[in-house]
Amino acid sequence: MPLFAVHHTYSPDHAGIRDEHRPAHREWLKSLYDTGVLKLSGPYADGLGALLMFEADTADELRATLSDDPFARAQAIADVRVDEWVNVYSPFS
Repeated sequence: MPLFAVHHTYSPDHAGIRDEHRPAHREWLKSLYDTGVLKLSGPYADGLGALLMFEADTADELRATLSDDPFARAQAIADVRVDEWVNVYSPFS
């Protein structure tokens, strides 16, 4: 199954919104991790974005899944980029 890198870009103006919705966002991520759909996730050190790695059949299927993210529903993400990732060396090989 294809792997996709998802890059979130956050607006500094939305830090309060992210703080408010972070518990629900993390619970949503954990449910996807527990089912094996989410492979890894975490914020960038500068706090202005995050990297998430998902397994999905298609980018469109993944975008539909991402629309359920509490951060997305709260409009706490300024931009989302979804790129299919070609695995060469990783624990996902």
